[in-house]
Amino acid sequence: MRRPRGEPGSRAPRPTEGATCAGPGESCEKAWAGRPKPLVQGHAAGSPAPNSMLRVLLSAQASSARLSGLLLLPPVQPCCLGPNKWGDHRPPGGGPHAGPVQGLQRLLEQPPPVEQATLQDLSQLIIRNCPSFDIHTIHVCLHLAALLADLPAQKTEMRRTEDSLTKTAGLQSRAAPSLPPLTLCLSGFPSDGPLMCALEQERRFRLPPKPPPPLPPILRGGQRLEAALSCPCFQRRPQQHLIRSLAEARPEELTPHVMVLLAQHLARHRLREPQLLEAIAHFLVVQEAQLNSKVVQKLVLPFGRLNYVPLEQQFMPCLERILAREAGVAPLATVNILMSLCQLRCLPFRALHFVFSPGFINHVSGTPHALIVRRYLSLLDTAVELELPGYRGARLPRRQQVPIFPQPLITDRARCKYSHKDIVAEGLRQLLGEEKYRQDLTVPPGYSTDFLLCVSSCGSVLPVRAQDPFLPYPPRSCPRATRDPAQRVVLMLRERWHFCRDGRVLLGSRALRERHLGLMGYQLLPLPFEELESQRGLPQLKSYLRQKLQALGLHWGPEGG
Repeated sequence: MRRPRGEPGSRAPRPTEGATCAGPGESCEKAWAGRPKPLVQGHAAGSPAPNSMLRVLLSAQASSARLSGLLLLPPVQPCCLGPNKWGDHRPPGGGPHAGPVQGLQRLLEQPPPVEQATLQDLSQLIIRNCPSFDIHTIHVCLHLAALLADLPAQKTEMRRTEDSLTKTAGLQSRAAPSLPPLTLCLSGFPSDGPLMCALEQERRFRLPPKPPPPLPPILRGGQRLEAALSCPCFQRRPQQHLIRSLAEARPEELTPHVMVLLAQHLARHRLREPQLLEAIAHFLVVQEAQLNSKVVQKLVLPFGRLNYVPLEQQFMPCLERILAREAGVAPLATVNILMSLCQLRCLPFRALHFVFSPGFINHVSGTPHALIVRRYLSLLDTAVELELPGYRGARLPRRQQVPIFPQPLITDRARCKYSHKDIVAEGLRQLLGEEKYRQDLTVPPGYSTDFLLCVSSCGSVLPVRAQDPFLPYPPRSCPRATRDPAQRVVLMLRERWHFCRDGRVLLGSRALRERHLGLMGYQLLPLPFEELESQRGLPQLKSYLRQKLQALGLHWGPEGG
């Protein structure tokens, strides 16, 4: 039963009453013998409180012997480092030489006025004994020495910690003895001082040696090429590295997987490297019997995208044989191969007969990729209409035809903020007026145009909304006598990403669109990116557009309509 506060009776002696200091020849265990053991948060009942230890330190002379006796007290259990990197869940101390750590800890927990000589003695003692410390003790010494170097900025936080510990232990804050303000000179603990250097040197010495890096495996030929192409940053590999790896590979080392990686690399990064493309074409011819259409579609992709017709004489006959063998097995792969050949203007009649047959169309209609296959078949039908006048085989039924490209291509949408389209549109608006051009208009059978103008037979630019902007498609179905005499001029932006990496050859899809628009009767006015990038500001761009339009014989009224 608790005794009332005002009831007289015996009280527990204060920790500081009867304190005796350990002399030069005495052990500090004897100095603490018979002393009551108050229970403070963070300390075991069998260990002296930090407050009592510091008072013994203050009453002792700053001699090495007495200081050593204080530091060799049994370590406080557990080590109260607070919530930091080392002290939360680690055992205190580090063996028989953990005393200096506890001494530094006590200085931090209850910071009374301490002489510089005392701190220097602590520093020298740690420096002398640190070769015997374990790695945990060295880490704690480093941490506490760093805290001592920044101690003036932590007085408020440590006072809060002291009050919190006192209240949690059930003691009244008014009963806690008031300590004088912190006044100590910490010039002996700079980051480059002897204490920190000695501890850091010991810490580095105790680190386990790093194992030597494993030797990279020796790669040969095709393995080196596969490793280069499989690397996440393989786009940084120079083309000469790929060429050298390919030249060093033996024929049996070039697997379909390696060649597919090479083909995808060239297509993705628009690398029109003839030596690499010829190697892919030769591999396809040599390995014809082992390749299926799903692999062949990936090998043929860079040829159509990069607008490159290989010099390999057996390239086209080989593809025709593969299409005849695999056409009914993988419909989507078959159409993808024909799309690449369409960009190269090398469509085989026999394969067109098969993909336009009712059986093939009915087969793909119930598949998940039916829409994309119908879109590709519509483009193939357009190519047959415009580029193969001698073809007399099956055609795609009109009810199965869909717009080829109902919206701008993905590359244009992804790079719209780098495009010159907005500034060219503003230049045309100020030069011609808003009624005399159309932007992003899709014309039959589904090709998108950047800017379209309607021009009379005498060269006058007409308001587009008063005219039919579309030319009849297919052009062969419209008699020449009934055609609209007005011309349609299409301004085609040729951006940097519309070309292969060398900047001179248009990509296959761009060349196909311009070729088909020209065959349908549209007059094309290309605007290359080199010329657009050389224009400095809107006035120069307007002057550039004026020269381009006047070179076609066009004229219009006052600027702005």
